[in-house]
Amino acid sequence: MSNADTIDLYGTLAEDATLTIRRLLPGPIDRIWSYLTDSDLRRQWLAAGEMDLVADAPFTFTWRNSELTDPPGTPPEGSTGENIMECRIVEVDPPKKLTFSWNGTGDVTFEMEPMGDEILLTVTHRRIAEKTAQLAIGPGWHAHLDLLAGRLRGLEPEPFWDCWTRLRGDYARRFSA
Repeated sequence: MSNADTIDLYGTLAEDATLTIRRLLPGPIDRIWSYLTDSDLRRQWLAAGEMDLVADAPFTFTWRNSELTDPPGTPPEGSTGENIMECRIVEVDPPKKLTFSWNGTGDVTFEMEPMGDEILLTVTHRRIAEKTAQLAIGPGWHAHLDLLAGRLRGLEPEPFWDCWTRLRGDYARRFSA
């Protein structure tokens, strides 16, 4: 059994409105760090935005989810072509840890731990209090991390929006249980 067989791909939601989701990714750790911090690489799986990697530095994330895969799939009703969010670096410890504010309502931490030739990436998103936000953010991180894992492995991803829509149903069932 490989390390990947022991990682649950679905995020968990703790009582304090904290989502934790993990992925085992092909290393080395510096490669993964680049996909987290370099705007050109990050826009291939999440969002663009230049970062000055020092505490308290502001940056802007720009999501263009319909450009992540070809075809993009069917966006949910009300989805816009672009989403922009102002963030701020909270903590940076290259290449192991990066924490940034999330639109002033919480924060996100990426932590990496080597596991043989692979890297365990743990994403922790704190203070997602509203149920509607939980049901957007949970499947969002899941779909984006699946896309990252696929990109790192050279795999063709499924259409982003179709993946997100499928996962939204899964998360609605999991988070209501």
